[in-house]
Amino acid sequence: MRTAPVPPQRRLQRDDDFTGKRLSSFREVILRHGLPGAALALICFAIPGLGLVFADSMGEGLANPALYAGSTLIIFIGLNAYAWLIDRAWTASKTVWIIYLGGLSFWEEWVFRLALPQLIERAGASVGIAMIVSAALFGAAHYFTLRWKWHWCAGAAVGGLMLSRQMEIHNDLLLITAFHWVATYLNTPRPPGSSAEKVES
Repeated sequence: MRTAPVPPQRRLQRDDDFTGKRLSSFREVILRHGLPGAALALICFAIPGLGLVFADSMGEGLANPALYAGSTLIIFIGLNAYAWLIDRAWTASKTVWIIYLGGLSFWEEWVFRLALPQLIERAGASVGIAMIVSAALFGAAHYFTLRWKWHWCAGAAVGGLMLSRQMEIHNDLLLITAFHWVATYLNTPRPPGSSAEKVES
């Protein structure tokens, strides 16, 4: 007697629930997480004073463009090499995924490590409380948009708190984005819908 096939286990995503169905394509990830987040990042620029915060955080990169461009290129080449290494194959979609995660890391760091903490501090909270609240919102965003399992969202919140601390120390958006980019790629190295999707999503 034949039995029904067992659906593949997803490392990050939950089963279907009130937040929707599993995300199984790059397009779905962009529509649910990438574009809304990018829109939020743009909205933050319209809030008085935040543009100056952003410009200040870009100071090191603007002062040392060759160093930062070279570092970005090294990271990009390294991630592409890893993309080939894990499957002994390379496709253009893997490079597009790497580029997407770089952009994603940039806007997430801008929103959750600079813009939101600044707004929370303006409301009267301490720097520490602003970091904690922003990190919690960062984890919650992954729960509702990417439909991650709760323990991965908690891990994202802890990681966000660590990145907030580094932002407080260095005030360098590009440096913190680089940390985020590498960590995010190592956590999800294959684009959605790939042959190894059940392991990554």
